[in-house]
Amino acid sequence: MIESAVLWLLKFLAVPTVGLTSVFLIAFVSATLLPLGSEPAVFAVVKANPAMFWPTVLVATLGNTLGGIVDYWIGYRAKVAFAKERSSRWFHWLKRYGAKTMLLSWVPGIGDPLCTLAGWLHLPFWPSVIYMAIGKFGRYVFMTVTLLYIPNGWWKWLGETTGRIFG
Repeated sequence: MIESAVLWLLKFLAVPTVGLTSVFLIAFVSATLLPLGSEPAVFAVVKANPAMFWPTVLVATLGNTLGGIVDYWIGYRAKVAFAKERSSRWFHWLKRYGAKTMLLSWVPGIGDPLCTLAGWLHLPFWPSVIYMAIGKFGRYVFMTVTLLYIPNGWWKWLGETTGRIFG
C-alpha cells in the first residue's frame, strides 16, 4: 500500500524514482559554505540516463541557486561579522561590478563566499539571483558535457584502480 502511494506520488510529481531529488539536495547543500561538490551527482544521473540531461541540469541549477540565495541572506544578516573586512579588495571589487559578479558564483572556493558577500553588501537581490543562476547553469552544462565525452573505458579503469587502492 505505501509503495504504491509513493510510486503514485513520484509519477504525479514527474520525478524519476532515483536521481533528481538527490541531485537537488546535493546541489543545494554544495552551494552553502560546506565543502561538497554536486557535479559528480549530476554526471552520475546523466550517465545512467542520458535522456535526463536537461532535467538534471535544471534541477541542479535550481538547487544550487537556492543554496546561493541562502548564502546571500546569511551575508545580508551578517554585517557585524564582516565589519573588519570592509576595506578588503573583494568588497571594492564587488561594489564596483555589482550583481554581475554573481556570474562567478560557480567558481569552486570563491563562488559561495561571493554570494555571502553580495548579501552583506546588499547588492540588488533579483539581479544577483539571475546572474547567479546563469553562472551555475553554465557550469553544470559545461561540466556534464565535458565528462560525457570521456570514454567509458577511462571511468572503468578509474573505478577499478580506486577499488584496489581503497577496497
